Amino acid sequence: MSAADAEIMVPKRQSLLRSTTLVSVMTFISRIVGFVRDMVLANFFGAQAGMDAFFVAFRIPNFMRRLFAEGAFAQAFVPVLAEYQKTRTPEDVRIFIARIAGYLGSILSVVTLIGMFAAPVIIFLFAPGFSHDSSRAVLATEMLRITFPFLMLVSLTAMAGAVLNTYGYFAIPAFTPVLLNICMILAAIYLCPHLPTPVVGLAWGVLIAGIIQLLFQIPFLHQRNLLVRPRVVRNDAGVNQVLKLMIPALFGVSIAQLNLMVDSIFASFLKVGSVSWLYYTDRLTDFPLGVFGVAVATVILPHLSRRHSEQSMSQYSSALDWGLRLIILIGIPASLGLCLFAMPLIASCFAYGKFTINDVLQTQKSLITLGAGVPAFMMVKVLASGFYARQDISTPVKVGAICMVVNTLLCSLFIWHFAHAGLTLASALAGYVNCGTLLFLLIKRGVFKPSPGWLKFSMQLICANIAISIYLVYMSGTVSYWLNFSPVKRLSVLSLHVLVAIVIYILVLGLTGLRASHFRGQVKE
Repeated sequence: MSAADAEIMVPKRQSLLRSTTLVSVMTFISRIVGFVRDMVLANFFGAQAGMDAFFVAFRIPNFMRRLFAEGAFAQAFVPVLAEYQKTRTPEDVRIFIARIAGYLGSILSVVTLIGMFAAPVIIFLFAPGFSHDSSRAVLATEMLRITFPFLMLVSLTAMAGAVLNTYGYFAIPAFTPVLLNICMILAAIYLCPHLPTPVVGLAWGVLIAGIIQLLFQIPFLHQRNLLVRPRVVRNDAGVNQVLKLMIPALFGVSIAQLNLMVDSIFASFLKVGSVSWLYYTDRLTDFPLGVFGVAVATVILPHLSRRHSEQSMSQYSSALDWGLRLIILIGIPASLGLCLFAMPLIASCFAYGKFTINDVLQTQKSLITLGAGVPAFMMVKVLASGFYARQDISTPVKVGAICMVVNTLLCSLFIWHFAHAGLTLASALAGYVNCGTLLFLLIKRGVFKPSPGWLKFSMQLICANIAISIYLVYMSGTVSYWLNFSPVKRLSVLSLHVLVAIVIYILVLGLTGLRASHFRGQVKE
């Protein structure tokens, strides 16, 4: 490899706040396009049996993607790749990436073939309640066979994104999900009307999106001399290290997704529409989680991994402190907005066409309960990174096992009284158990030592969040008030209220002495 090629592979250096802002902006664009997608789906299909079947068929590979590619794989791969950056030559890094790509591609090919062949069994396992409705089960099976290859495509895309993230190039991986949303919108408008079963067109849109997303990443890898030909080599030390970290992490790192899948299993036994209500709830709560929670975790993991390889534990703790403060600063008002402004959000984003008033009210119930857990879900992203950057897999696995039991028990308890809203309440409570336990263990083991000023910071947050709570409650209105508006006016009024709430929040924080400069002092990536 030439010196010029090696120079291209040098990681990009910039502050954590700047990197996080960049990822958040790109993810925000993706989420906005995602909301447009969901508005189109709600308008064309509502919350009918066909959409229940599609959401199950889409959620299964999507769940496995989050579990394998963005969850366990990323948490195992990024720390090892960061270690290679620090201790090996650029050519060694390229060989390592090639061998990981070869193993990942081989495993995913087998998993995809098995998934397509065993689709009826998988549908029964993930949505056992569909067995009482043969038409939903058959339709879900048909669409799962179409969407399952998306798992392989998007997992390879996620690996490419993890490589770019580790080298400090965050924008492209953060923008890539936009392509999925665009493909699904185009499929709903132009493909679905021409098929005997229109909703099946959405499944084809997902598959096409997986192909486009992977192809989109390739030129950027090539530009940075990181595009390699996959190889399968036995007993490679780096690959074995990643696999050793990844196998137990499959459970531990993606506990939130596992809890949501448990919700889906329970919901399949409830009345028609329940799976769809939970999907739209998940989409709204996923907005702050993706724009901010995942953004911070995406940026902080490579940083923590490098600090660990340098044995710089004071900077390690400082980065965790920075991440937690930023998450709490954003997570609490986001949670309040989802809970106190649930109905206006749902009415503005989804209440069109076949999405009925009852769908609005039912989705509101689950959004309030799941929205309350958003701060915990966001904090877990950062706290889990604190363990995985140190290549500590066993601790999150043990905590995850406890939370899975807690969530399942709470689901079985709450479903009788609160139906689908009880399932989201269980997920929220399990999220706080997960968050609290991880935080306690990081502090107890001396990995994280909170920096001075948390009491003052907490008081500033309390004042600002009380202010926006008063505003949101006063301006929430009634269902009829919002549904009487045209779609454009609904979105305009909603945007205005959100903007005013943000301004109030920033002003109160400023009056209490909190400044943006307090978050700019972090060391370089």
